[in-house]
Amino acid sequence: MIETLNEVILWWHWIVFGLVLLLIELLTGTFFVLTLAVGAILVGIISLVILITFNTELTLWIILSLIGITIWFKLLRDKTIKKSGQSNYRLDTYGTIKKEIKPNQRGEVVFDIPVLGNTTWVATSDKDIDVGSRVKIVEINGQLIKVERI
Repeated sequence: MIETLNEVILWWHWIVFGLVLLLIELLTGTFFVLTLAVGAILVGIISLVILITFNTELTLWIILSLIGITIWFKLLRDKTIKKSGQSNYRLDTYGTIKKEIKPNQRGEVVFDIPVLGNTTWVATSDKDIDVGSRVKIVEINGQLIKVERI
C-alpha cells in the first residue's frame, strides 16, 4: 500500500491539501488548522524540489505541524491572565476616585486599565474615600464594583 501511495501522492496533492486546510481555517478561525495547512504546503514545496517518499513526506508534515503548533502556543498566542471573571481585570486593578464614595453609597472610579471594556465605573466602599484617592478592586457584584483605599 505504501508503494502505491509513493506513486499516487504527488507534490501538488500536498499543496491542495494545504489549501483545503486553509479553507477550513477560514471557517473555524482557531489558528490551529493554519499550522497544519502551512506544514502541508511546505511539504508540497519541498517534495517538488527534492524527490522524497510518502513516508518521509508524512513524517515531515507531522514534524512541521508540531513545530508550528509549538510556536503558536509558546510565542504567538495571547497569554491568558489569571482573572476574576471573564475579562482582562484582576482584583488588584488600581484606580483613582473621580466622585467621592461614602459608606453604602455610590461614587465613581477611573481605573488605570479597562475593566470589562471601560475605565470609568460606579463603585462602592465600606469606608469614606475622597476624590483623588488611589483604590483597588476588592469585589465585583454585577455592574457594581467594590473598592478599598490602598
